[in-house]
Amino acid sequence: MADRVTNASYVKWPTFEEIKEMFKEHFIMDRREDGVVTVRMHCKGGPLIWSMELHDAIGKMWRLLGTDRETEMIIFTGTGNIWVTDFEAASWAPEGDNAGETRYNHMFVDGRRMIITMIQDTEVPTLGVLSGSGGHIELACMCDFCIAADDITVLDPHMLPGTNNVPGDGIQSCFMELMPTRQAVWYLMTGDKMTAEQLLQFGMVSEIVPREKLMDRAYEIADILMAQNRIARRLATQVVRRPWKKRIVDDLDCAFGTEMFGMFCAEELHSELLSMIEYLGLEGKINPPLAGKIR
Repeated sequence: MADRVTNASYVKWPTFEEIKEMFKEHFIMDRREDGVVTVRMHCKGGPLIWSMELHDAIGKMWRLLGTDRETEMIIFTGTGNIWVTDFEAASWAPEGDNAGETRYNHMFVDGRRMIITMIQDTEVPTLGVLSGSGGHIELACMCDFCIAADDITVLDPHMLPGTNNVPGDGIQSCFMELMPTRQAVWYLMTGDKMTAEQLLQFGMVSEIVPREKLMDRAYEIADILMAQNRIARRLATQVVRRPWKKRIVDDLDCAFGTEMFGMFCAEELHSELLSMIEYLGLEGKINPPLAGKIR
């Protein structure tokens, strides 16, 4: 066969080590030899504190890892027993100086991309490991598979007094897709708390697992999937994800825009949002402790 000469080269994609370095402030990443990547959210090595910088990073992470041909599965989790309970006030301060630009660039665009890239741009199976208490649980529950620690308490805090935000940034898509409608409306409109057992009852997760066995179970699930044919596994992922794709197309943009409109009307700022620690009954129970000052 004659030498094959083409007129152009493939555009270089970052290596896993380059991606790992790029995102190290937000995610601790590890990859097994079979291509299973674990992505763990963190703040200075401890539990996450929600920031605009992370808001920006999540969508970029899914885009780069999800279309990387050496990545075969992504396990997405948090650090310690906290998921999202607190906002980093200094990070969100620009919203007070220039609300329109900030809410467009860092909320409407970045916030939508967090969900869109996970659902639309990721070619491999995803497993959410809901390891902590708090909000923004759609980041785990909208993965293809989701398991949860047995000792967590979660919620959607948008409609709580002191927050007063419309639940339109993807959490409504998650609840309305997975939960019975009456329960979804209740938890979106009241900010009521859910236990791990309720998450299982409502179909938000497939299993609840003792905390000490959580990651072991995650890798057992990964082993089941990695025993399958590579192409069939990837194609099956796109088939089972179709309801999410339809939900995102029908639901996300308008709902997110409604949330932004509501923030203007209520004159709410993310830098002033209340901590969920007390509401969730977590005082003195955070392990490891949150980094930085908590309001």
